[in-house]
Amino acid sequence: MAFSNNVPTTDQLPVVVIGAGPVGLAAAAHLVERGLELLVLEAGPSAGTAVRDWTHVRLFSPWSEVTDPAAEKLLAPTGWSRPDGSAYPTGGDWATMYLQPLADVLGDKVRYGATVTGVARAGRDRIVDSGRDEQPFTVHIRSVDGREERIIARAVIDASGTWSTPGPLGADGLPALGEKAAADRIAYRVPDLKDPAVRARYTGKRTAVVGSGASAFTALAHLAELAGDEPGTHAVWILRRGITGSTFGGGEADQLPARGALGLRAKAAVEAGHASAVTGFRTQAVERDGDRLVLVAEDGRRLDPVDEVIVLTGFRPELSFLSEVRLGLDERLQAPTALAPLIDPNVHSCGTVYPHGVNELSHPEQGVYLVGMKSYGRAPTFLAMTGYEQVRSLTAAIAGDREAAERVELTLPETGVCGGAGLFEEPGAAQDSEGGGCCGAPATASGGC
Repeated sequence: MAFSNNVPTTDQLPVVVIGAGPVGLAAAAHLVERGLELLVLEAGPSAGTAVRDWTHVRLFSPWSEVTDPAAEKLLAPTGWSRPDGSAYPTGGDWATMYLQPLADVLGDKVRYGATVTGVARAGRDRIVDSGRDEQPFTVHIRSVDGREERIIARAVIDASGTWSTPGPLGADGLPALGEKAAADRIAYRVPDLKDPAVRARYTGKRTAVVGSGASAFTALAHLAELAGDEPGTHAVWILRRGITGSTFGGGEADQLPARGALGLRAKAAVEAGHASAVTGFRTQAVERDGDRLVLVAEDGRRLDPVDEVIVLTGFRPELSFLSEVRLGLDERLQAPTALAPLIDPNVHSCGTVYPHGVNELSHPEQGVYLVGMKSYGRAPTFLAMTGYEQVRSLTAAIAGDREAAERVELTLPETGVCGGAGLFEEPGAAQDSEGGGCCGAPATASGGC
């Protein structure tokens, strides 16, 4: 609905959902169930655009945990049925067998090629108080042809995720010196070694893998398989911390078995000699050595030259287009203030995530919500079922059903970070198993979202 002088009443305006990924489409399904007007804006050309970037990676959550109940109801009349609930889909399976059919059912309520460039209150910048809460939202978008438009909305649900903003190589959260100049040899995604061109890039090469989560485990496992087939292939695993009992995750004790198995595969890669670990290495610079790269640590250590670098240091939220709305964000995680203590990797140990919904997701600017991966900011423990419960709660609140909104129930497998990225440990430091060293590796976009 384009902005005009004939502004409809608030309850006639659509709820704008940013992103046609798993949680954005679940939000749309719940809005349909509530009988509310909605519009999903997706920057890419299809549903699950970000998910399609890792079609080759298998989730460590089964089908029973990655489909939303309201979405299943919406799909049922089309003859769709959920695949075997105990099977583990790849990103490609998730996108083609669930997300795209769901978007197709929503029809023209999903708009592709629409990049959101700004969200604000109509006629009010961030500073103005007067009459602010009575104004609808304006959502500014840019189409693929460059055309600009603004849409008015009663509420905005930002489910755009964090996939577009991966963490850099530098240990201080900024790109390492020389990182951008070496971009031709640095990747920020798990490589698809079934692609001949990608496989050739890493065959017979020495590759540094930087990161300690499930994505790093996946990359190490894939490179180990390649090394078994192609002599001369080797991975160098760069860890900012030391190796402890939790480094490879929870193994058989992990309540997400596929995630535990992934950590064991990474451990096997190291033990088989296909990968070597470098601990306590916090990268400061990347230098050229002919056609190869040398990583330099903050303490002056220099690694032997490598041919390629794969950086898997997590993701962070893109907040620039929300600069004119008043968000309440934790200063460390960039997650909603009330949610941050529940997911903070500095203190969050193994166990379940405390049930949360609209109360924890609300901001000083009423009517705007960050959900899904984006709601977790920089915390790495998000799972799809968390996001589905989030949107169930907040869509109930938007519809005026406060009782349903606050009746949030969420039971998750153990998802504690177990000494996650927020902690700074010396290479030799031992980790107390009672303080979070007991379960699985951090979840990433390629695993649990």
